[in-house]
Amino acid sequence: MTSTFSALSALCPAQLGTLVVIAWKGDHPDDERDMPFLLAYSLGDGEGGPEAATVAARQLIEESGLPIGSEYVDVVEAVRDGESSVALTIEDSGRTAVLTMPHLSARCAVSPEWLTAVRGQEHVYFLFATRPWPKAAPGVPVSEGELRDFVGDEAVLSTAAHCLLPVRQLQV
Repeated sequence: MTSTFSALSALCPAQLGTLVVIAWKGDHPDDERDMPFLLAYSLGDGEGGPEAATVAARQLIEESGLPIGSEYVDVVEAVRDGESSVALTIEDSGRTAVLTMPHLSARCAVSPEWLTAVRGQEHVYFLFATRPWPKAAPGVPVSEGELRDFVGDEAVLSTAAHCLLPVRQLQV
């Protein structure tokens, strides 16, 4: 999905290019419940190409207060207390996830299975990749293997933001 930028500071949205958000569910590593996942990444098609998109994504993540690295952070309490600038809502009778961060709001179609996992967990594992993924453009099917290869790549993981992000409002 293409993002909409609401405000500008030093971040240049044209450098980020097309921002895509993908939702899927998978096994939770610590229990037997499904975990809902949300991945945001640039196609690297903005001004300056993939290198500029990487810099813009990194800046956006840092302005959002999320750390970059292989370890995830739990921002559930910060979001619930209004201390985080990253938010996730579910709209359109449960068909759309809306990710809001400084400078952008991005929408993503979600499956009923993903929504069920959200209800079970009350949060999602959110990954914002700084590395562009030009092969996974909107409307182009992404196989499970391709998704697993991208999100499991150490070069992607070590340069991404990871967090447990609660659903602020479930509007269904």
